Amino acid sequence: MNLKRTNNNMKKKQDYTIKTLRNDGPWKDRLLIATPSAGNVRMEWVTARYGQIIPTNWSHAEILQNVNSFVPIQYLIPDAENLCAKVFVEGDYMWFLSIEDDNILPPDAFIRINEYMQKADVPIVSGLYFTKSNPPEPIMYKGRGNGPFHDWKLGDKVWVDGIPFGFTLIHGSIIRAAWNESPEYYVNGEKTRRVFALEDSSSYNSTTGRFERFCGTTDLAWCSRIIKDKLFEKAGWPEYQKMEYPFLVDTNIVIGHIDKIGRVYPLGGIPSRYKK
Repeated sequence: MNLKRTNNNMKKKQDYTIKTLRNDGPWKDRLLIATPSAGNVRMEWVTARYGQIIPTNWSHAEILQNVNSFVPIQYLIPDAENLCAKVFVEGDYMWFLSIEDDNILPPDAFIRINEYMQKADVPIVSGLYFTKSNPPEPIMYKGRGNGPFHDWKLGDKVWVDGIPFGFTLIHGSIIRAAWNESPEYYVNGEKTRRVFALEDSSSYNSTTGRFERFCGTTDLAWCSRIIKDKLFEKAGWPEYQKMEYPFLVDTNIVIGHIDKIGRVYPLGGIPSRYKK
């Protein structure tokens, strides 16, 4: 799909990267990497996260990457994500990159994601990864309650309506649109907003005569909220609001999913059904 944007719209979305300069040097607040964590991570994760090939003209040093990161530790997942959203909005960043603490990045992950940041024509992009199960299931969805989407091959760019947060790039305009419409609350004495939330609700079904409970993860609840609350349109991406499947999964960015004893899923590599 080739979605073209006018120069005026592109300039409007890029303006705040020009106006936001750090006090200690000519650095632009372009990207915030958010990693909620319980505090313990595998060494495989550390080497993959901090062993990334850095795109040219990014700010970095030989030992320490000067890429802005925020890592709230030992919070509930939605609370940690909402603290990340607060730092993002107050820092006036352009892009939000979620990297969870059990996802192993390929060495060129930043290179590939930088291409989307430069083009700025897709507001939300996820890498490909699988459930921690055998057989594994790809974490990408079309619809709810019908399992994962399987009709794709490795290397495809797949459009869906449900993606995970393991390695996901989100344009700042989407985060801000959600922030502006989210209620305030406090996390450990710090005021933030409920941008991200677990899907957890109960209701009475008069047809079956039963109480039914719906629960899910923050990432799928976030995807549903973007569509339901028309956040694409409010953030200046009306063409994506019209799409049935507005989220992109780039299956060229293959992310490992590691458990606490070091097993990386999918075990044995990508299943053959997804290979060309």
